[in-house]
Amino acid sequence: MFSKACEYGIKAMLYVAIQSQQGKRVKTGEIAEKIGTPEAFTAKILGELVKHEVVESLKGPYGGFYLEPSKQAKVKISEIVNAIDGDSIYKGCGLGLSACNASEPCPMHDKFVLIRSQLKSMLETTSIKDLAEGLVSGKAILLR
Repeated sequence: MFSKACEYGIKAMLYVAIQSQQGKRVKTGEIAEKIGTPEAFTAKILGELVKHEVVESLKGPYGGFYLEPSKQAKVKISEIVNAIDGDSIYKGCGLGLSACNASEPCPMHDKFVLIRSQLKSMLETTSIKDLAEGLVSGKAILLR
């Protein structure tokens, strides 16, 4: 459903959020290692998230990526998706056709309209804090 970059971005943000709740800043290498992603690709994704002001970073020996705990409830998953993948997930054809639209629909068009609407609503109302709390409580997992 999401691009690999977007999946990595969400995982990275979850790891950063949890570490930030403990007052820590984390380096790219640590994030990549803990979430099981390539370091160079993770750095590129985090750079996009910084550029879109989804996460903060500080350079230097005591630097790293962080997300103030007070801001975690405000950062919605839709912001991560938009920063990395744009809004194509809400507009693209379910079958990947380029000419699919309301006037010339693919066989799945009408079903996907509802699904995309529900997905957008869920992403816009779910915060990074919501997901991080699930991980910390043990109700969810990030890696097996």
